[in-house]
Amino acid sequence: MSGEELPTKEASVLRGHEGGVLAARFNGDGNYCLSCGKDRTIRLWNPHRGIHIKTYKSHGREVRDVHVTSDNSKLISCGGDRQIFYWDVSTGRVLRKFRGHDSEVNAVKFNAYASVVVSAGYDRSVRAWDCRSHSAEPIQMFKFMIFQIIDTFQDSVMSVCLTDSEIIAGSVDGTVRTFDIRTGRELSDNLGQPVNCISLSNDGNCVLASCLDSTLRLLDRSSGELLQEYKGHVCKSFKLDCCLTNSDAYVTGGSEDGYIFFWDLVDASIVSRFRAHASVVTSVSYHPKDDCMISASVDGTIRVWRR
Repeated sequence: MSGEELPTKEASVLRGHEGGVLAARFNGDGNYCLSCGKDRTIRLWNPHRGIHIKTYKSHGREVRDVHVTSDNSKLISCGGDRQIFYWDVSTGRVLRKFRGHDSEVNAVKFNAYASVVVSAGYDRSVRAWDCRSHSAEPIQMFKFMIFQIIDTFQDSVMSVCLTDSEIIAGSVDGTVRTFDIRTGRELSDNLGQPVNCISLSNDGNCVLASCLDSTLRLLDRSSGELLQEYKGHVCKSFKLDCCLTNSDAYVTGGSEDGYIFFWDLVDASIVSRFRAHASVVTSVSYHPKDDCMISASVDGTIRVWRR
C-alpha cells in the first residue's frame, strides 16, 4: 500500500463562521483554504497557522460552494440566492455576478485556465460562464465547443468536476453524467441512488460518488463499471463531500454523526474512523501535496488534521 500516513490528529480549529460551514477547500498549493456557509460569508484562512485572513460578504443567502483559481487571484462562489459571484481575492471586491439559474446553486468550479466557470443548480441544469467577457450571460463557447446550458438532468444537480475536455456532474436523479466538450457527446451512468457529491481520483481514471443511501461508489471513468462501494458512515439528508487521498490509496468522507472515515480503496475496509465534529461533517478537502486535511461542519468549525 502507499507510504502515506493518514491525517487523523487535530492540529487546529478555525472559528469565525456564525452558523454551519457548508464547504471548506484548500487552494491549489495548499497554503491557504477557503470556507463558506450559512452566515452568507466566505472566509480565507491560513490553516497551518490557524489564522483568519479575510471575509467576503455579498451573498444574500447561504453560500454553498467556493473555488479559487490556481494563481489565487480570483474566487468564485454560489449559493441560495441563485447567483454566482466572481471575486478579486486581494481586494474582496465582486467583479461580476452571473445570473441565470432559476433556483439555488449547489456547486461551482473554474476550468484549469480560470477562463470559464461551470455551475450546477437545483434547477436541474449545469451552466458555463465566461470570466473574460463583460456579459453575465452563459457562454456559447467552452474552449473549442458548443455549449452553454446542459439541462438533460431529471433532478437537482449537486456536484461538478472538470477535466480538460469533459464536464462531469452528479445529480439527485441518480446519475453521474459526463459531457465531452469537444464532441458534445453525453454519457450517463445510473447509480440508482441520489448522488450528492462527486470527485475525481488523482490519476483521473475514477469518479467517486457520494450517494444518499449512506454509500460511496467508485466508478471506472472509461467503462462506467462500478468498482467498489464504501459503507459505515451516515449520509441520508445532507450534501457531504468525499475525496481520495493524494496517492489514491484511500477514500475519505464525512458522516452526519460527526465522524470522518477512511477506507482502503481496493478492499473497502474501514482503516480509520474518528469523531471529528459535534455535528454533521459537510466537507473534507485534502492538501494537494502533504498528508493533511481540512474538514468543515454544521457545528460552525473548520478543523485541520495532520498525520
